[in-house]
Amino acid sequence: MTEKTVVITNESGLHARPATLFTQLAAKFASKITIAVGEKKADAKSILTVLTLGATKGSEVVLTADGPDEAEAVEKLAEFLTSHQD
Repeated sequence: MTEKTVVITNESGLHARPATLFTQLAAKFASKITIAVGEKKADAKSILTVLTLGATKGSEVVLTADGPDEAEAVEKLAEFLTSHQD
């Protein structure tokens, strides 16, 4: 299992458009991936559950992946959350 904590830098947070791109990126990996904000956890491949997190700019999120490509998945998703601007 691989885990990484990052802070969302997108001015609008993880709203509909970036959340869609995030889940599409997560879906490219075979590993089981979760994203958590505080006590709330979501399947990183599900747009509906990701949106329920209410992640805003400055939110600290924990990415966790378990599977054959877990390290790459966590790195790519962390990079997306810290660099994506819309």
